[in-house]
Amino acid sequence: MRELRIRLLVGVFVVAGVLSWAGARLWNSIGTLPSVPLAAPIVLAVIAAILLATALSLRARLKAQRERRPEAKGVDPLMAARAVVFGQSSALVAALVAGMYGGTGVFLLESLDIPARRDQAIYAGFSVLAGIAVIAAALFLERVCKLPEDDDNNTGAASTA
Repeated sequence: MRELRIRLLVGVFVVAGVLSWAGARLWNSIGTLPSVPLAAPIVLAVIAAILLATALSLRARLKAQRERRPEAKGVDPLMAARAVVFGQSSALVAALVAGMYGGTGVFLLESLDIPARRDQAIYAGFSVLAGIAVIAAALFLERVCKLPEDDDNNTGAASTA
C-alpha cells in the first residue's frame, strides 16, 4: 500500500478551492449563493475524532505487543490495513471538502458586512479547520500502522535459510 502524499492532498485542496471560488462567483452573479451547512464542520470533526481514537488505540496495542505484555491484545494486520485505507480515503475527501468550503469562504470574505454571509464564512472556515484535522489524524494513523523497515535487506547481510 502506498503512503499518502501531502502534495496530492494540497493539489486536491487548491484545485477544489479555485473551482469552488469560481463557482461561487458565477452562482452569485445569477442568483443566490448556496449555503454552507452547519453540519459540515461537525461531521468532519467527528471523522477526525474517530481517526484519532483509532490511531491512539492501535498505537497503544502495538506498543503493548512490542513490549510483550501478557495482557496485550494483538493487532490483526487486516484490521490495521482497513484502518489505513479508511484514513487515506477520509483524508482525500477532507481535502476536497475543505478546498470546496475554503473557496466558498474566500468568496464570502467580500461581503462580511451581511450577517448571513458572515455566518456562512465562519462555517466555511470551521469546515476548513476540521478538514485539516481529518488530514492530520489520517496521517498520524498511517504513521502508527507503518511497518518497520526490514534491516536485513538494507544491510546486505546474508540470510541463513
